[in-house]
Amino acid sequence: MHLARSKLVAAPRRPESVLVVVYTDDGQVLLLQRRSPFEFWQSVTGSLDPGEHHEDTAQRELAEETGLVDRDRLLDRKLSRTFVIDPRWRDRYAKGVTENTEHEWHYRLAGAVDIKLDDSEHTAFRWLPIDEAIDAVWSWTNKEALRALQAELRRGGHAV
Repeated sequence: MHLARSKLVAAPRRPESVLVVVYTDDGQVLLLQRRSPFEFWQSVTGSLDPGEHHEDTAQRELAEETGLVDRDRLLDRKLSRTFVIDPRWRDRYAKGVTENTEHEWHYRLAGAVDIKLDDSEHTAFRWLPIDEAIDAVWSWTNKEALRALQAELRRGGHAV
């Protein structure tokens, strides 16, 4: 952050982010209810800070949004998706930036656990069967990541 015209102004957000899908061995998916700019359900997400690698962002956002900190459980899916930034968020980016690249990560647990919400960003959490989670999430990238995980779990594999 820097001072500009006697006001504290946030630097423009980097148009690169992570999506961390948290799930259990039996196919339950953790969803967080976003507070603003409108309420919706999502997996763990967050933008990369300047100079930050997406692995560090995935770990940081997971800890901040859920309290989960076991770095060894994080798996880089080596997938990224580029999407058009929703107009409700565009003011957070530099002028003219309209697209964001999102890197997919997974975090598998044996079973559902309570998490510690960052209530400045989220109002609630819930664990849902993966098919219900697909229907509940707002973004197409989150839906696509969950559909791929669902297919892998049906084949008897584990994404982590």
